[in-house]
Amino acid sequence: MADEDRTRDGARAGDEPTGRPASHRPPTVATGLNGRMLRRLARARQRRRWALEGLGALVCLVLLVAYLGTRSGPESAGSPVGGAGGIPAGATRPTAFPAADGHATDAGPALPGLRPRERPPSPEPTPSTSTPAPPPKRPGASLLSVSRAEVPAEVDLTAVGVRDWMHWGLRGGTSTVRKRSGSGEIVDGGGRGNRIGWDGNQEVVRWSDGTPERFDRGSSNGVYTCGVGNGFTLAVVGSGAPRTVQVYAGIWMARGRLDARLSTGGPVGTARLEDPYTSQSAVFTIRFELPKNARLVLTWTVEKVFTEHCGNVGLQAVALR
Repeated sequence: MADEDRTRDGARAGDEPTGRPASHRPPTVATGLNGRMLRRLARARQRRRWALEGLGALVCLVLLVAYLGTRSGPESAGSPVGGAGGIPAGATRPTAFPAADGHATDAGPALPGLRPRERPPSPEPTPSTSTPAPPPKRPGASLLSVSRAEVPAEVDLTAVGVRDWMHWGLRGGTSTVRKRSGSGEIVDGGGRGNRIGWDGNQEVVRWSDGTPERFDRGSSNGVYTCGVGNGFTLAVVGSGAPRTVQVYAGIWMARGRLDARLSTGGPVGTARLEDPYTSQSAVFTIRFELPKNARLVLTWTVEKVFTEHCGNVGLQAVALR
């Protein structure tokens, strides 16, 4: 029995490997707890990192918005309004301008949102566009007034020129059409510079009582002449009764000046039209009264140019009623 007991005791003692603890459970539990704590700590650090990164991104966004707000604000009064060449932002040359052969040529893309007869502002003050209203006419005295307005998209010369009318440029620089059976009171007096015909006016004119062309349903033709001091001279013969003359004219990258004088003397009526960047048209209305055979003399000339490429004044038609 004693040997048996010793044998059992020796067997139990030999069951335990050398250097191992008596129990394996406690280390396993401790190791699991340490792993869960480490994972929690790692997740906490990840959340803190995400929070810091989000806060940094938000601060950068706020600073970017503030910077863009200062950049997009209105320009100061002293800042330049133009880009290269002094042309204001958004302004371009016209899609068509007169070439040497008198036909419209492409000069670049059209300005978005810029409809006909809408123009960029002039970089310098434009002189007075019309003369003040004349004082009441004394018996036997002459009458003269000049004003300027926008041209309608279409003009019926037969309707507005009940006494007489004249059109230029239908078949080139020397071509004219007159009212059939008109009074003949409109006189083309020539003028300085070479006349060139072209077909790119913004507005069109039509007629049904012309000669040598009996009718036209819509002509954009006209004539122009380039260079400072060059232009057109016209005259209208007086009849002793009040008359109204309408001159349909335009400019391209220039300032044009219309002067109206009476052959009997007296003050001069003046009106101007200017566009430094593109073309523009206008109708000048001159009201006058002169004795028979006296004359109203009109000069339409280039007063200033804004380009080396043929800044000019143009003439399309004149109507008398």
